[in-house]
Amino acid sequence: MGGDVAGSGIPHAELLVEFAEAAVGTDAARLTAARDAVIQAMGGEALCDTAAVAALFNAIDRVADSTGIPLEEEKAELSSGMRDQLGINQFGVIPDTAAAAE
Repeated sequence: MGGDVAGSGIPHAELLVEFAEAAVGTDAARLTAARDAVIQAMGGEALCDTAAVAALFNAIDRVADSTGIPLEEEKAELSSGMRDQLGINQFGVIPDTAAAAE
């Protein structure tokens, strides 16, 4: 994720990005530090909201995957090598929603 968020105009953007990256990572200490930083800067309610948004993005991807929504062409091109390396293309897929509706 990362990137330069300094000019985004979003309050606490760097903290939010750090929390998002920590939430999808495997470093428990990093996640704890990110949670603490959000609480200190924005409060406990903001941590709850931030975690909920992160969880919804994860859920939205899972819903899209489970309903057969096809991967966007640009993302398919960008992730082709990784998907081959990991063997992801060998998994079965649900027919896409347009084909299923016919």
